[in-house]
Amino acid sequence: MATKVYIVYYSMYGHVETLAEEIRKGAASVEGVEAKLWQVPETLPEEVLSKMSAPPKSESPIITPNELTEADGFVFGFPTRFGMMAAQFKAFLDATGGLWRTQSLAGKPAGIFYSTGSQGGGQETTALTAITQLVHHGMVFVPIGYTFGAGMFEMENVKGAGVAASVSPRQVHCNHHQEAQGIYHCLELFKKNTYQEGKENMTGLVLLFYIYNHRFFLSFVICLGFIIYQLLGIIS
Repeated sequence: MATKVYIVYYSMYGHVETLAEEIRKGAASVEGVEAKLWQVPETLPEEVLSKMSAPPKSESPIITPNELTEADGFVFGFPTRFGMMAAQFKAFLDATGGLWRTQSLAGKPAGIFYSTGSQGGGQETTALTAITQLVHHGMVFVPIGYTFGAGMFEMENVKGAGVAASVSPRQVHCNHHQEAQGIYHCLELFKKNTYQEGKENMTGLVLLFYIYNHRFFLSFVICLGFIIYQLLGIIS
């Protein structure tokens, strides 16, 4: 009977999916292993994904928590978000409470891989914060470690990932630099507009605050002016 390995991933722009496919090929090349790709459900609405220029999802099936019990082992993949796994994958793991209660995943081996948009990007913290999800289920974490020979000591090229990862992070393409610059300029424009609106609003607020703090004095001045006006009318 074949050993089932599920490669379960979340990918917004397709980079993690590319890694997942290569991992599937590698796992399937081992005799007696049946490797299958799964993606976790998307949590963002189509309108938001469209504004983020996210491409359509692939045809990989959407996995449910209960389908995890069918596998003998896992490789989980996700993009990094501020040094942690993407919220979409975390939401999927949050839905596995029933499996934890029955210890359905206990003892099953699991590795992880991830993708970041920069050389740093929180790669190893993503691995470290992801391990807690596996530990709670009693799964056995399987890292690659520092076990790949002479390549560990080669210093001519910049490398990503670390001992906790299963796969190195993706290469950043030019179009993603352009997207990042576009987002940056949008934020700068937003800040400028907000600042300008804030100045205009503050002018009114300062005036109201001044009137409130000096309301008794201003009332006295208004009353005094009214009295003087009346007296001048009587005199004339």
